[in-house]
Amino acid sequence: MHNSADLQEIVDEIAARLGASATLEDRSFRLLAYGAQHGDIDTVRQESILRRRATGEVREYFERYGIARAGGPVRIPADAELKVLARVCWPLRHADVTYGYLWLLDSGELTDETLRAAAPLVARAAAALAQEARSRQDLGHGLRALLSADPEERAGVSIEVPGPVAAIAVRESQERVAALWTLPRGVLARAGSPVALLAPAHLAAEVAQTLQSAYGTAAGIGAPRADPADAWLSWREARQALRIAEHFPRHAPIARWEDLGVHRLLARLGQADLRELAGETAALDTELAQTVEVYLDRGGHAQRTAAELGIHRQTLYYRLGKAERLIHRDLSDGDDRLAVHMGLKAARLRAPDAPGGPAVTRP
Repeated sequence: MHNSADLQEIVDEIAARLGASATLEDRSFRLLAYGAQHGDIDTVRQESILRRRATGEVREYFERYGIARAGGPVRIPADAELKVLARVCWPLRHADVTYGYLWLLDSGELTDETLRAAAPLVARAAAALAQEARSRQDLGHGLRALLSADPEERAGVSIEVPGPVAAIAVRESQERVAALWTLPRGVLARAGSPVALLAPAHLAAEVAQTLQSAYGTAAGIGAPRADPADAWLSWREARQALRIAEHFPRHAPIARWEDLGVHRLLARLGQADLRELAGETAALDTELAQTVEVYLDRGGHAQRTAAELGIHRQTLYYRLGKAERLIHRDLSDGDDRLAVHMGLKAARLRAPDAPGGPAVTRP
């Protein structure tokens, strides 16, 4: 990977040569380097430097000018409402791919001829970012071994990743494609089902949100590990958290392993154990199963359950009584309630083709 000092040197030289305030960001609008201030400063530049990243509103505003596809500098006018000064955005393109953006505040002195003087430096910055993207892809190929549960396979990995780290599992989408190389620096990614990512722990939630939104699916985040050699444990948790996010709306669309409570126990179970637990409620149809589950989720509070289901309380009591007779359980008994509750949750996680028929699907 390139040294961030190289980019800083390039930006400093551009700022000095053009006499303009300059910042360099990656494709995800994360600040990589910035030059000395020349003239006025606007809120966007100030926030970018302080927060190390532009806000979503500002990103959307700039992207409307087609900067991701532009082959050269794009002039963006001032916007008083957004407190944006006029600026030039120069996409950092290499081999027809945009890897980042150079931003130049424009007081009116940045003519086309003036900008041409910086073209070689812009090309250098684009090439450096392209090289980093290729390096990250190469590291991503070794991510499978790093996250393997096989100690012998992990022993052959030579990837150096600073800790603490957290693994992320994201379900791919057949309709959408996400450009993994556009994720923040320091994030390793590997395409697959699910997509595997390893990120600095403090970036894990942001990375999961970015990729989950891109795919429109679900994601799971494993617990952080101080030693990257233990990243495989976080990956196992991330995949299990993903299962919970996909089957339990209260934990969707992004489930953090540390927030799952008792669902962590269910996520660890294999299909045989899930099938055994789900057998407790196999006699219930979809309506009765949903009724009992909501009732137990609400701690046996009849009024709240009836209101959530949109039924009369007498109808609720009728359904609960019928369910008790079918499964031979007493919902006023603590042990029976626990067995039924776990059985209903296990039914959600059973594979559709598990022996004994498909799992019951409930909203």
